[in-house]
Amino acid sequence: MNNAIVVTGTDTGIGKSVFAAGLATCSDAAYWKPIQSGLEGETDKEMVARLGGLPAGRIYDEAYRLCTPASPHRAAELDGVEIDPEQLAVPPVAGRLIIEGAGGLLVPLTRRQAFLDVFVRWNLPVVLCARTTLGTINHTLLSLRVLRLRAVRVIGVAFIGDAQPDTESIIGEMGKVRILGRLPWLQTLNRETLRRAFEANFNCTTLFDGFTSPDSASSYA
Repeated sequence: MNNAIVVTGTDTGIGKSVFAAGLATCSDAAYWKPIQSGLEGETDKEMVARLGGLPAGRIYDEAYRLCTPASPHRAAELDGVEIDPEQLAVPPVAGRLIIEGAGGLLVPLTRRQAFLDVFVRWNLPVVLCARTTLGTINHTLLSLRVLRLRAVRVIGVAFIGDAQPDTESIIGEMGKVRILGRLPWLQTLNRETLRRAFEANFNCTTLFDGFTSPDSASSYA
C-alpha cells in the first residue's frame, strides 16, 4: 500500500497527534489510530478530526478502544481484552492515509509484541516525530537506530516544540536523516492556527508525495 504512512514518536505526549492533524489537512489524507488507550475527555481521533477539520469519512475507527491511559498491553489487561497484533490490518483507502502509533516504537501491545513489530509487518514508510527539549538527541537517535535495524523505511524527522537549531542539526547529521521541519508550540491551538503553522514550516505541496516516493523513502532508510 503506497498511499499510507505511519506517524510515530520518540515518546508519548510529544504532540504527534497534532502533527498528524496538520499533515492530514495539508495532504487531504484520512486518519487511523489503531489503538486508543484512555477514553476520558477527547481521544486522539476526535482531536485530529477537530484540529484537521476532517469529515467522518476520513476518520477510521480504532481497532481497540481501551479505557485506561496506559501502555496498550496493560490497558488491555485491565479491560479484559486481548490485543491480537496479527489482526491489525491497514484499512483499504482510495486516497492517502495517515496511521498514528501509540507512544514510542517499543510500546508493548502484548507481553510479546511491540508496535514496532506491526510496523515491520506493514512495510510502510515512517515519519518520526521528536520533541526539541532536553534528552531528545538520545531518544531520537536510538529510535532511528532501531527502525533501521528492523529495516523500516525512515522518511525523516519532524520536530515539535521551540526552536533548538543545534539539537535539530546534530540529529540530522548523526542520524543521517532528513529533517522535515519543525512545528512550534502554539499558544492558541485550533484548526486555523495549526493550518497556518504547518504551511509555514512544512512544504505541504510535496510533503506527502515525498513521503511515499520509493526513491525518497529508501534514500533515508
